[in-house]
Amino acid sequence: MQLSKAVVRTEHASRYLQQLCKHWSHKFSVDFDPLKGRVPFSDTAEVTFAADDAALTMILSVGDPSQQERMQQVIDDHLKRFAFREELDIVWSD
Repeated sequence: MQLSKAVVRTEHASRYLQQLCKHWSHKFSVDFDPLKGRVPFSDTAEVTFAADDAALTMILSVGDPSQQERMQQVIDDHLKRFAFREELDIVWSD
């Protein structure tokens, strides 16, 4: 498994976590509460979220490293859509 992580500074981490998880719950078997969430995109790809007062932490796990960048972009795009009122700095690291 290939792991990557992004810590996004925002005061609205819990709100975004819940919006993302609710959005993807229509397609995937999502587990979440206000402070943590998990979205299994497939048998080999999932993202976990953790929210606190200062940041949203996202950890992406993919079985096929060639999917990593595409999955990061999908997550980024959805987060930016929900956070349109603020400018987020999303940087993924391995």
